[in-house]
Amino acid sequence: MNTVITARGVTKRYHDVSAVDSVSFSVRENGIYGLLGRNGAGKTTLMQMVTGQLVASGGELTVFGERPYENAAVLSNICFIKESQRYPDGFKVRHVLDSGRILFPRWDDQLARNLLRDFQLPLGRGVKKLSRGMRSSLGIVIGLASRAPLTLFDEPYLGLDAVARQLFYDRLLADYSEHPRTVLLSTHLIDEVSDLIEHVLLIDRGRILLDEEADTLRGQVLTVTGPSSAIDELTLGAHELYRERMGALARATVRGPLDSSERSRAESLGLDLTTTSLQQLVVSITRSDAQPKETAQ
Repeated sequence: MNTVITARGVTKRYHDVSAVDSVSFSVRENGIYGLLGRNGAGKTTLMQMVTGQLVASGGELTVFGERPYENAAVLSNICFIKESQRYPDGFKVRHVLDSGRILFPRWDDQLARNLLRDFQLPLGRGVKKLSRGMRSSLGIVIGLASRAPLTLFDEPYLGLDAVARQLFYDRLLADYSEHPRTVLLSTHLIDEVSDLIEHVLLIDRGRILLDEEADTLRGQVLTVTGPSSAIDELTLGAHELYRERMGALARATVRGPLDSSERSRAESLGLDLTTTSLQQLVVSITRSDAQPKETAQ
């Protein structure tokens, strides 16, 4: 399978602050990737470098095998939808679609019009007169109808209610199944997209903390709660990601799965075992008061 994005030691500094700090990862073609992390973690900066809007301060970043900055051949295969998307003054919805036809070689006009109907967006409405949610819906229409080989959505759902967000997820999955491409989705609503994404990239303070297939994580990360000494005994030699202490008690995030004998042993030690959701995993790893036990890369 071909690689779409390759990052080797990529860094982006602003004076003495590293927004992205020596990250290395790869993104393969035809997959839905979740770029997860807290506000200010470096998600948008990373996307801006991938789409040629920023130049890395160090390291090597290639997209479709080439550097993306000022590279028309690469950029013609990318669609980047961001929450703060701006349009020229006086643009109406139909003008945005006209631009999509010009900018994206694989543009599907029928899909765009179907999506406009789904999201109840009038062609003649001025973009400036759209609500925040309707502008987010317009970005989703462009991102899906572009059918760009690499499509990036940076917090695309802001202002959308739960029904509209689910509509986005459903339409994304349906069109992806018929027209596979690489989708990089940055989002805070981790539980909502946990069944959608195929690969997890977790970034925090500019560093990649998780780079893992979602199927590998599902059901194989456990939360162990109970006396610290009992957790020490159970997790000896285990892949413990992070631990949070609460006096004599602790809560540990552990990569499993545990077999039946280990689960029986945990019960005998007075420990509680629960499957950790993807959102709980992200929270436990990125909490500032969590104690790192081992790198998750």
